Formats: sequence, structure tokens, C-alpha cells
Amino acid sequence: MRDPYRVGIVLAVAFAAYGAQAQNYPDRPLRLVVPQPAGGGYDLVGRIAADKLTQLLGQSVIVENKTGAGTRAGTDFVAKAPADGYTLLIGAPPNIVFNQALYKDLPHDPQKDFTPAGLFVAFTYTLVSRKDLPVKTLQELVSFAKANPDKVTYASGGLGTGQHIAMAVLSNLAGIKTVHVPYRGAQQAYQDVIAGRVDLFFDNVTTARPLVDGGQVKAIATSANKRVAVHPDLPTVRETGVADFALETWFGVFVHSATPKPIVERLRAEMRKIGAMPDVIERFSKMGATPINPSIEDTEKLVHDEILLWKKLLQDAGVEG
Repeated sequence: MRDPYRVGIVLAVAFAAYGAQAQNYPDRPLRLVVPQPAGGGYDLVGRIAADKLTQLLGQSVIVENKTGAGTRAGTDFVAKAPADGYTLLIGAPPNIVFNQALYKDLPHDPQKDFTPAGLFVAFTYTLVSRKDLPVKTLQELVSFAKANPDKVTYASGGLGTGQHIAMAVLSNLAGIKTVHVPYRGAQQAYQDVIAGRVDLFFDNVTTARPLVDGGQVKAIATSANKRVAVHPDLPTVRETGVADFALETWFGVFVHSATPKPIVERLRAEMRKIGAMPDVIERFSKMGATPINPSIEDTEKLVHDEILLWKKLLQDAGVEG
């Protein structure tokens, strides 16, 4: 039989240790893992988050791009790192939502192994094509693809990325057959789209915009729920009537779920501050992104609901890892 007095002492010591841990946190540099290469949406968000967290935490937050296997390698690295609050993760639907539906042998459980520190931006996607593809609208693209089954190709930054999922699901809903060509990040994908070797790329609006504005690729539609300010003349997929489809990707910082609660709460408080910073809001807005700052309760509900939604959409589209 356990001695209640001894158990009480053990608990008191544990709580005191947790409190001291939070009070001294952080006492050394942190690393923020970006599970995609430099140059894409993950990397952009990661560097902004690292800069602001460095200011708020008083310790350097170093961005580490850990790539491979889509977003799985970097995400799994954080899942297996010590749960001490010193290894953080940039999370978005690809590594927090899509991977659960795509891979039966995923070595970690995104929903169980991570907890959100906070979300602070959402991006939509722009469907772009090579300049000489003989279509101007999404309706024309669907007709072209139906006349050329399995000949229309689309790039992505890797299997299971938002770029891959957006086009795979849209193709299924539109009743067309397209061929996926995965790359190791957006920069490599654009090289072949610009060169005319790949037909389409459903990419983050922020990284797509300068190439659209520069005439290197053609914009066809966005995946937004409503028209985006940086492309006011570009219709959404829903507007075209081709499919009842929308995809807006949120980004934020996640931490191992076993991290001591006081440290998690500290990170959540700092992320709320970042989400409310005027310069962060202005910067994302100018990019064509949507600044967000949901509560943790709303964030957890969003993740849960999206896991259910995209599991069905991916199963219906026959997309597997």
C-alpha cells in the first residue's frame, strides 16, 4: 500500500520541478524544424515565426530545414526529439492532417504526438500552368484534360504536400485524369513548369504570385473560398462551377504533446502575441495570405474536423502514400 504522505511529497517535488522548468525556459537556443526545403510556404512561415519567437523568448530560435519523404522526415524528427520545448515544428495540413490519411505505416501519429502552440496565417493556392498550355480557364483545362487523358501533368513539392493534394482532389471532383510529378520542393517544381516540361502546379499563392506577375506562368484559378486581393480578376474553383472545392492551408507552430504543460502554455502565450503583431499582419496581408489568431480550442477543433474531411476526400480520390 502506498504511503499517501510519500506520494504527496513526490507530487509536490514534480510540480515544483515543472514550475522551475517553465520559469527558466528557455535557457538555451531552440530549433524550429521546417519539414520542407527553403523557398516554399513552410520555410517562409518558419523564418517569420523564428524571428518573432527569438524576440519574445530572449533566446535564438534556429530554423532547420529537415527534408525528405514529403513532410514526413522532418515531422518524425520532432516526434522523436526530447519533449522539452526546445524542438518545435512548423505544422500545416500536409504533415498534421493529410499524412494520417495517406500513410498506413506512418511512424508517428500527428494528432497524438503533437499539440498546437498556435496558428498565425492561412494561405490559399493558385493553379498555374506553363505559358504555352492551350487553355486560359479552368473549364478549358477540364475539356483539354478529358480530350487528353493521362497526358496532363502536374507538379508538387512532394507526395502528400498541399500542392499534390489540391490537384489530386480537384482532378477527381472534375472527373479528369492527370499525372502527378513530385519534386523536392517548390523551387525545383517551378524549374520544369517554367521550362514547359510540366503542365500545371497548384502552388501557394505567395510563391506563385511573382511568377504570375512576371509572366513566367499563367494563372487559372485559386482554391480560396472567395477571391484573393492579390489576384482580384482570378476566379475561385467554386466560381467556375467545375467543382465544389476549396483549400486554404493554415500554418503554425506545434510542439511535442508530452512537453511539460507550463512550457506549452508559455509558447501558446507567445504565439498569441505574434498573431496580433501589426507588422506580422501587414506582411502576410501584402503577400496575399490571411493572418489568423485562433484560440487553442478553435485550433484543436479545426485540426480534428479537417482530419475527418480530408480523410474522406483522399479516399474518394484514391490517393495513397
